[in-house]
Amino acid sequence: MTERRPGMNLTLGPVLFNWPVKQWVDFYARVADEAPVDRVCLGEVVCSKRQPFRDEVILETADRLQRGGKEVVYSTLALPTTKREVRAIGEMIDAGFLIEANDIATVHLLNGRHHVVGPFLNIYNEATLALHLKLGATRVCLPPELPLASIRLIAAGNEAVEVFAFGRAPLALSARCYHARAHGVPKDACQFVCERDVDGMDVFTIDGKPFLSVNGVQALGYVVTAATRELSALRAAGVVSLRLSPQSCDMVKVATIFRDLADGHTTQEEATEALSVIALPGPLSDGYLRGLPGARLLDEVD
Repeated sequence: MTERRPGMNLTLGPVLFNWPVKQWVDFYARVADEAPVDRVCLGEVVCSKRQPFRDEVILETADRLQRGGKEVVYSTLALPTTKREVRAIGEMIDAGFLIEANDIATVHLLNGRHHVVGPFLNIYNEATLALHLKLGATRVCLPPELPLASIRLIAAGNEAVEVFAFGRAPLALSARCYHARAHGVPKDACQFVCERDVDGMDVFTIDGKPFLSVNGVQALGYVVTAATRELSALRAAGVVSLRLSPQSCDMVKVATIFRDLADGHTTQEEATEALSVIALPGPLSDGYLRGLPGARLLDEVD
């Protein structure tokens, strides 16, 4: 297991999108060799129909990451809806993998075993965090919509809090598939149309303004969260880890920017500028951390 750095750890969250298998494998191979992250989450979080395509490569990918010095965590579905899906989660637990629980049913199945909690569980206060730590959580990624003021209260005195620091913020899940409906196909015969949008499909208001992105049954923010300007405050609040959510951009470069910032080798302004020139699926935002609407951009004043 990777030891926690004296400063802040970096976690690479699971790929939320339906990337082709070769792209998925190549992505993690480069992460293993080049990305300065401490922990990597693998697994299908959004739609269980995607998982069989990666079943034959996930263990090999995990081994490659471990040989690259990364701690590997297996992320579970955020909305299991069938007995088969719940049974598959139980099998992962029984196999002895370190699990990231993204649904309270998974926490129940873990039955007190050490695990990680992902951002899909609603941990909004100190009491809920304390409960999850009592249930066996060793690291908890808070939901992305929490403001810095709340994070300060929750993280105080705990060395277990991780904050969503980069990527399109996961906002909601539905039993219905947005992608299938948009393409006029039924969910049960979706033809995996979500694979066409490697960073999600942008959604626009009636007057043509982008405001969300959809990814199968998932809704995400259109903007790209970037916590570069709040990193010092997050560290002072007691946050021990930052989560970077994969997009199709150069994630090794993104991880390097956050690593240099966390280690004090660059300033918050320099890190923000470095992110702004990367080809991202949307503009940079830190609205949620500032206690503002999540779509507020970095260059918008309070």
